[in-house]
Amino acid sequence: MVSSAGILLYRLSGGRAFEVLVAHMGGPYWASKDAGAWSIPKGEYDPDAEGALDAAKREFREELGVDPPEGEYAELGTFPYASGKRVTVFVADGADFDPGADDLEFGEFEMPWPPRSGRTARFPEVDRIEWCPPDEARERLVKGQRPALDALLTHLAAV
Repeated sequence: MVSSAGILLYRLSGGRAFEVLVAHMGGPYWASKDAGAWSIPKGEYDPDAEGALDAAKREFREELGVDPPEGEYAELGTFPYASGKRVTVFVADGADFDPGADDLEFGEFEMPWPPRSGRTARFPEVDRIEWCPPDEARERLVKGQRPALDALLTHLAAV
C-alpha cells in the first residue's frame, strides 16, 4: 500500500470568502486540463521511517519550494484512492501564506517524453498554485481528494 501525506491550507480573513490552496499538477498530461487536474501539495512517504505530518511538510517544501506556514496543524484523516493509495491530510490556517510567483520554486520529475521517443524530459511537479472557494476546488481537485475538502468543512464548523 502506498502512503502519501499532504497539507490543505485554508484562509478566512479580511471579510473575504473562505478559500483553500490548490496546486495544478505539472507535466504534459495535465497541461491543458483544469477539472480534476489539481491537488493539495502532497507526496509519498514511508510510515516506518517518517511521521505523516513531517512528510506532509517536507512534500509541501519539495513541491512548492517554500516552507509551509508555521502554526497548528490538525489531521483531517486518511483518505483512500480507488488505486489503493492512501493520503493523510493535515489542515492549517494559511491566512498569512501568500508567496509571490518569484518565491515559488516547483520541484521536478523526469519521465519519458515524447512517448516512445527514447528521450527523457523534466517537468515541474506543480506548475501553479491558486486560492479558490471550496465549490471551485471541488471541481478542480482529483476525485480522491474531494473527501478531504468535506472533512475540512466539517472540521471548521466544529471549531
